[in-house]
Amino acid sequence: MKKTEKTRGQKNKKVTGRPKIKIDFKKVQLLSGMFCTGEEIASVLDVDYDTLNSRILEKFGIPFSEYVKKYNQNGKASLRRMQYKAAQEGNATLLIWLGKQFLGQTDKQDLNHSGNLIINEVKYDSDNDTV
Repeated sequence: MKKTEKTRGQKNKKVTGRPKIKIDFKKVQLLSGMFCTGEEIASVLDVDYDTLNSRILEKFGIPFSEYVKKYNQNGKASLRRMQYKAAQEGNATLLIWLGKQFLGQTDKQDLNHSGNLIINEVKYDSDNDTV
């Protein structure tokens, strides 16, 4: 027996084609926050990448790239919070890195010289194999 669907102005309309694949959007949000690519997310969900794009556009009215970007920002904030916490706990590497990123600190090494540069010309005699 075939499925039917009632629509406005029609008695019964036959539903054809495969059923739509359900997307776990909470999982998409979580994976986006972990900076997974669209292909990686589709693979985890066991759906085609184009299907994932289509469902997001259909449900949220925005392209996949905009949807993922929103949740990437949440991931960035979370990562920044963890780095800051590690730095506060004394992680010297993170303290140095955060200082460079946000405070303009650098690893400058000054080279001083007197300004006098001496260049000696050396000639090589290939016939005698001597300098």
